[in-house]
Amino acid sequence: MVDERAIHKGGAKVTIERFEKIPNNVNLSADKRLQRALEQWLPNYLSWWQEMGPDRYQASEVYLRTAVSVEPDGWAHFDYVKMPEYRWGIFLEPRQEGRVVGFGDHFGQPAWQEVPGEYRNTLRRIIVTQGDTEPASVEQQRLLGHSAPSLYDLRNLFQVNVEEGRHLWAMVYLLHSYFGKDGREEAEAMLERRSGDRDKPRILGAFNEPIQTWLDFYMFTMFTDRDGKFQLYSLAESGFDPLARTCRFMLTEEAHHMFVGETGVDRVVQRTCESMKETGHDDPADVIKDGVIPLDMLQRHLNLWFSLSEDLFGGEVSSNAADFFAAGLKGRYKEGQYTDHVGLSEAYELQVPSTEQAGRLLTQSVPLRNAMNEVLRDNYVSDCQRAVDKWNRTIERVLGPERGGPHLLKLPSRRFHRHIGVYGMTSGHYFDPEGRAISAEEFEQSRHRWLPTAKDRAYIKELQRPVYERGKIAGWVAPPARGINGQPFDFEYVKHCPA
Repeated sequence: MVDERAIHKGGAKVTIERFEKIPNNVNLSADKRLQRALEQWLPNYLSWWQEMGPDRYQASEVYLRTAVSVEPDGWAHFDYVKMPEYRWGIFLEPRQEGRVVGFGDHFGQPAWQEVPGEYRNTLRRIIVTQGDTEPASVEQQRLLGHSAPSLYDLRNLFQVNVEEGRHLWAMVYLLHSYFGKDGREEAEAMLERRSGDRDKPRILGAFNEPIQTWLDFYMFTMFTDRDGKFQLYSLAESGFDPLARTCRFMLTEEAHHMFVGETGVDRVVQRTCESMKETGHDDPADVIKDGVIPLDMLQRHLNLWFSLSEDLFGGEVSSNAADFFAAGLKGRYKEGQYTDHVGLSEAYELQVPSTEQAGRLLTQSVPLRNAMNEVLRDNYVSDCQRAVDKWNRTIERVLGPERGGPHLLKLPSRRFHRHIGVYGMTSGHYFDPEGRAISAEEFEQSRHRWLPTAKDRAYIKELQRPVYERGKIAGWVAPPARGINGQPFDFEYVKHCPA
């Protein structure tokens, strides 16, 4: 059964197939071969979801936002849904007639509606890498429901999870539609890899890191999902039009993931500062006794997740990044803000470690195309700094500027705790959070001051006691300023929580 609803956007008519097995706006029913292939993939996906999705909550009714179209009244539809019955759909932004490639060697040429033969393997690798991150994060977070601080937070976790699942569907659609047998095999492989598995790990390192606590979850959605934002923006500029349209719609959902992380950390900061104000405690050893997370411990988690997420952009100097840009496959963040879309005449000034004098940084002029990862990372760091500034305003608001000053949070240098690129520890380069070059011995001696310790993790894990009662929340995090979709905080966001 198909309920076809026609909408118009930018002069184009878009049909929404709402009640198919796979809701979509790509006229899937007109391509029976593709439809059958995706419907055969569906039970494999659901089997993966049952095995690796949120543990113990498959029968719970969750107040979820479900995408049924790309229109505002479609993608923001709220109702109670059991997660295995979520309407996993395929939604692309409507096609823009006359769209051209916006950058690189093909600048100004018509955007591609089919995969250019010379870029087939490269495009497939880009799509697979992006797609692999989506199920990975679900796997990383599958046990967090056992320790949720409130029903509000539990619902937000599940919203992130189902949307990551839908984003996997978006990439799988592209693989099935445009890459034939190779694409189908890649789609199957994404259900076979597992986060943290020694034999079949996920492709990118940060997606193999364990997320054992809600502080890790907040940090992940703040920093790692924010990397996802900038990656999606760069792919939304792609000359391969179906990929660009897919990513533009994914960005509407990704915003919520970052909201969960940014406000989650802010709520932890607020509650800690409120406790410090009530007790008069500033020493972390005393703050711990009050059952909240000391700000120095939070800083160590910030250092970890920021540095892990920075690595996801790739090396500072990259021939792959240059090739992606030249081919018109992956652009810059909001490419339209630049005047030069070819990037052949400009250079990027980069600080690199000296090969002759330990601890010294030299300025190296890099062809702009080869520095595209760093250009994207610049935008990312600026966006992260905005969020940290917000958290610091919370510290100063609750504690006052004078008392709050010594406790302010800060982003570490982009050179700190890197594993790849010109600053990578694998290349023998070590830096402190201020960006000063140090020895490996000095790094190890101070690691406990800069990165989460086993003691930190044990303490935070001890705090993670589930709160499933409506309107109640764990003592280590503040309630949100407002609920979801105009609902109050004490709304029943998740029904039938297992004991």
